Amino acid sequence: MLYYIVRRTAYAMPIAFGVSLVVFSLVHLAPGDPLSAVMGEIDARLLAEMRAHFGYDKPLYLQYFIWLGNVIVGDFGVSLRTGMPVIGILLPAAANTMVLGVLASALGFTLGTVAGMVSGYNHGTWVDKLVSSAAISGVSMPHYWLAIILVIVFSVELGWLPAMGIGNVPTLFSWAALKHMILPTIALAAIPGAIVARTTRACVMEILNMEFVEALRARGLTERRILLHVTRNALPTVLAVMGLQFANLLGGSILVETVFSWPGTGYLLNLAIFDRDMPVLQGTILLLAMFFVLTNLVVDILQTVTDPRMSRA
Repeated sequence: MLYYIVRRTAYAMPIAFGVSLVVFSLVHLAPGDPLSAVMGEIDARLLAEMRAHFGYDKPLYLQYFIWLGNVIVGDFGVSLRTGMPVIGILLPAAANTMVLGVLASALGFTLGTVAGMVSGYNHGTWVDKLVSSAAISGVSMPHYWLAIILVIVFSVELGWLPAMGIGNVPTLFSWAALKHMILPTIALAAIPGAIVARTTRACVMEILNMEFVEALRARGLTERRILLHVTRNALPTVLAVMGLQFANLLGGSILVETVFSWPGTGYLLNLAIFDRDMPVLQGTILLLAMFFVLTNLVVDILQTVTDPRMSRA
């Protein structure tokens, strides 16, 4: 088990290096000069001095290694727009996105798992058809469209919940703060919940058709005991899907955060793109990409805990 964890961690290191290289390259492939975009029309001599100050006058490969070395020690550079350290901007945004991601994951994964189990156990009935229809609708529905509909219904028409922002509240564990999270949480939870439901349903149906389930019934085990065996066998696959969906929640929430003006990494990324703030853009994309790598690593380890056979793969 320990050897498997060390091996998977070692595999993640070159992936992380490759991700940093791709992030740096893609950002620098964008046309135009970021300093000119931020500062507008300025004297050519002053522009050259600014490029030298930020290191943009060096060869691209040298810029990458300087940037990578600084990132390793926690220095993501300085924002071209505000002059603030990127890490000081990025960490609060990441914390806000994490709050939404955890809440949306808890809601979507819980409802999706329960619905998928019920649907799989009642395959072919009206319950199965109802859950399948809801799951297909959830997968097909763009989350930003759902976010707009939620704002129109619950904020504009009914006036029950706020439409944007995080609220000026001292703690997240209060109704004043939670009411700002309800709508974006629902919008973010729809797609991963539907995907988990469909995956759980397929796994349960496949496992119920296996011979060992009939053997358990022949031995006189109750349906509750059989459910535990089915859940344990379905868990590795469902965990893998949950891990990927959790990473997608944090990395793909840019449109939902923009709709609700939620000050997370998605909203920050959107501002950095329009402002051509390269250090903020690089730092945000790198953080989200690293979270994908870390999430995959954690999911691999959790799968091994639930199914020790995978450590021998």
